[in-house]
Amino acid sequence: MHDPHEPRESAFGDAAPRSRRTFLRTGAVALAGLTLGAADPALATPAGPGKPHGVKPFGPVVVADPGSGAAYARAVRLGNSRSWLATFQQFGAPGFAIHRSEDDGHTWYRLSNVPSTGDAPGVWLQPFLYELPRAFAGFPKGTLLCVGNALGNFTSTKIQLYASRDRGVTWTFLSTVAEGGAPIPENGNTPVWEPFLLLHSDRLICYYSDQRDPRYGQKLAHQSSRNLRTWGPVVDDAVGTDYDQRPGMTTVARIHERLWILTHEAGGNSGDNFYAVHYKLARDPESFGPAPSIVLHDQDGYVPSAAPTVSWSDSGGPHGTIVVTANSDQDLFVNRHLGDPGKWTRVSSAVPGGYSRQTIPLDGLLFIITGPYYAENGPIQAGVVPLT
Repeated sequence: MHDPHEPRESAFGDAAPRSRRTFLRTGAVALAGLTLGAADPALATPAGPGKPHGVKPFGPVVVADPGSGAAYARAVRLGNSRSWLATFQQFGAPGFAIHRSEDDGHTWYRLSNVPSTGDAPGVWLQPFLYELPRAFAGFPKGTLLCVGNALGNFTSTKIQLYASRDRGVTWTFLSTVAEGGAPIPENGNTPVWEPFLLLHSDRLICYYSDQRDPRYGQKLAHQSSRNLRTWGPVVDDAVGTDYDQRPGMTTVARIHERLWILTHEAGGNSGDNFYAVHYKLARDPESFGPAPSIVLHDQDGYVPSAAPTVSWSDSGGPHGTIVVTANSDQDLFVNRHLGDPGKWTRVSSAVPGGYSRQTIPLDGLLFIITGPYYAENGPIQAGVVPLT
């Protein structure tokens, strides 16, 4: 997490000059040892969720317009159906409002709340929705999970996990993944931030930003669970090269049968720009720690910044398409070469930029959900754009 009230010119400034040769050499080192070979399967498994019948580009449309303070929008498609759920954070709201669409995201209505409004005092930030792709920990395939950061009365931060067995109508508290100090996004304090969920092998992984380690102002870490109620030890995923740097906002995607990508903002002045988008590549989603952190440059050397998210589509070429979105740009940044650092290009988007916009691939198309930029007012919006 970075301070959302920091002036935009520092948070989203232009990249500082940097040798492209140096950058490409760094990327080559990162990819060395992860070479997959021409004979390896071209597509990652499992494949993308597929495109619902008849879906075409549309939008943006309004998902919800709850008033000031809404941002950090998230969505999940229910199986391969036409139904979607969406949520977002809103200062002053009790928990996370859940909205539903039955028509591929064209129209939305309020469905429920996580947790119930009577059980959600205080402020809640940074939700994430996830559908179990298979039965796990006593829950059937299709169970929905919602994780978020409960700030209470601003004396602590708690990453809390809820589950729904009825497609989002009712929600049950399962566990607290991690607990930190007061929600102060400054070095020397001890909060936790920004959870992200991924089921891998026989464990659910919860990634988050962690200020509790006295060696770092903030680092990226994860914990995993086999039962959704107890959580293993903290494992580091990314740390700064000095105490003042603040890597934050993990998202992860599988981009090959044996390759994963983690994106994050650098936090602070990383030598490229403030909050430059970085990524890591690893063979195992629980082993990002040793991997080099690569700065994302497009073909013109431009470095996007702040609040990145990543997804992967099985369309666009033999290796599919990695899609990264960042707070600094309405355009998307795509890579069809397994994260080769010299192969990032831009794709335009009709859906506006916003704070931590999310993308979900749909077989050659891309569903995008977004809210306004931090500290700006506006609705939660969604739409579908071509991934070309």
